[in-house]
Amino acid sequence: MKDRLAGQLDLTRLFDPLAARALPASLVLRGNDVARDADATCAVIGSPSLKNDLVGNAARTTASAGQLLRAWHEHGAEVAARIGGSYALVIVDAARQCVFLAVDRFAVETLCYRTDGETLAFSDRADCVEGRGNELDAQAIFDYLYFHMIPAPRTIFRRVRRLPAAHALLIDRYGVQETRHWRLDFDEQNRPPFAAARETFRQLIRESVAEQLSGQSRVGAFLSGGTDSSTVAGMLCQITGTAAPVFSIGFDAEGYDEMEYARIAARHFGCEHHEYYLTPADLLASMPAVAQHHDQPFGNSSALPAYYCARIAQADGCTRMLAGDGGDELFGGNSRYAVQRLFEFYHALPSGIRRRIEPACADDSPMRRIPGLKQVCGYVRHSRVPMPDRLQTFNLIMQLDPAQVLGAELLGQVDLGEPSRHMQATWNECLAPSLINRMLAYDWRYTLADSDLPKVRGATGMAGIAVAYPLLADRLTDFSMSLPPDWKLRRFKLRWFFKEALRGFLPDEILIKKKKGFGLPFGVWTARTPALRELAADSLTTLATRGMVRADFVSRLMTEYLPEHPGYYGEMVWILTMLEQWLRGQPESSSLTWAN
Repeated sequence: MKDRLAGQLDLTRLFDPLAARALPASLVLRGNDVARDADATCAVIGSPSLKNDLVGNAARTTASAGQLLRAWHEHGAEVAARIGGSYALVIVDAARQCVFLAVDRFAVETLCYRTDGETLAFSDRADCVEGRGNELDAQAIFDYLYFHMIPAPRTIFRRVRRLPAAHALLIDRYGVQETRHWRLDFDEQNRPPFAAARETFRQLIRESVAEQLSGQSRVGAFLSGGTDSSTVAGMLCQITGTAAPVFSIGFDAEGYDEMEYARIAARHFGCEHHEYYLTPADLLASMPAVAQHHDQPFGNSSALPAYYCARIAQADGCTRMLAGDGGDELFGGNSRYAVQRLFEFYHALPSGIRRRIEPACADDSPMRRIPGLKQVCGYVRHSRVPMPDRLQTFNLIMQLDPAQVLGAELLGQVDLGEPSRHMQATWNECLAPSLINRMLAYDWRYTLADSDLPKVRGATGMAGIAVAYPLLADRLTDFSMSLPPDWKLRRFKLRWFFKEALRGFLPDEILIKKKKGFGLPFGVWTARTPALRELAADSLTTLATRGMVRADFVSRLMTEYLPEHPGYYGEMVWILTMLEQWLRGQPESSSLTWAN
């Protein structure tokens, strides 16, 4: 696979005052835009922008590598707080004898690196970092099975790290310092008039979509039929004044297909609607390639339908796709937000009452066997789990028991508590008083930066088409952070403001529909499609041969668990299959090892 941002430099030369002065002229950095002067070199990918102090702090202008370099000379490491848009950048400064790396708020663009104190290598792809070696990170393998992706800063390669979203890295003679350059400041006291907020919101969406049309011959949009994709598609039609091309994927499987709602939105806005129904044969044809396109194992099963959507758009002549990602996470649209509010009610009870209730709900309590009271006990037990661990109470690999899933050697190198500590550290980054805003900030890391955005980025990159996320524009993000918490989750009503502000623009059917997502019926299809089941079984058997999972677990999963509950256990079959298919795509697959 090809990377877009890459380089390698000798840190010992950079930290040598005599040798450093000659470094900028000889340094080779690769990016979409590269600039250099007598003291420093900057390489960048994406679409960065800079604050324009002459116009006001809110105003930003598109920034070239040369402009970023000048801003760096003026502001130093503080420059990251002044950069907006989507970007990953590297600045090597011989005069200051340092290297500066940074990525945008949501890691729309990624940056991975390896350093041993003497050498620094970096790339936007983990598998393209020079000197990454053949050692896999055992903990990252477990993290993948836990989260279905590998959260930053780990990567699958033991020597390679990935910058978390909204973070920067400064490397100088004193060491390596990682900092968050964008603070999670929610204004929970702001109470704007609804009518004014609605108009601002609509105008911001319109501007964000319009900005993505510049320089493009034909722009299309993903259309799942949900509120986010329908909003983007509708704005695209409204701005262009044409039947904008939109692309939808359907599934011939009960409970998974949302094409009905995509058609409603397409008719409502007058879109040029392209439909494609994914089949088990499509999975067989594309699973290995989709797995191997990513720079490390990636288990979001929506990656495959997203790829087919993007491929059809590219064949139709589109040069850019607009994705609706971000609306749920900015404005409170995920069902778990309402669920967790329900559990938080328990903590509002006086502590004395809770102390009396809890013993009656213990593991050995006879109340747990009484219908009706069993559900009450379950509610109390679940409510007692602190956030954010409560979000993973029913985590699949923990329910299955890692000791029954992982090979003994791999299990011995894994810290089963690491995911919990990682989540707690992420949770603690946001100090907002309200539960909803803390959950949103948490999801900006795990749902957006580490899962949904890599899914769409990978799908569109594989199809050879550009992608943009209008709902994640800086101004919309800042606007969402200024809204009252109860405008995002009003009692148990999800994304109250978003829906009310777009009432009359979006079809009523879409405003009231229940959220499904873009799930793939992999388990259902695998259980009834011999060829797909054979692909999965072969992949899992090879993982057992590698020692990553237990052979007896693979047997139970394929012969007992999957046939009994394909929708539930199909997710584990998918993430294990994609892990093995990714491993097979590595040039040195047979020599890969794992170590702490």
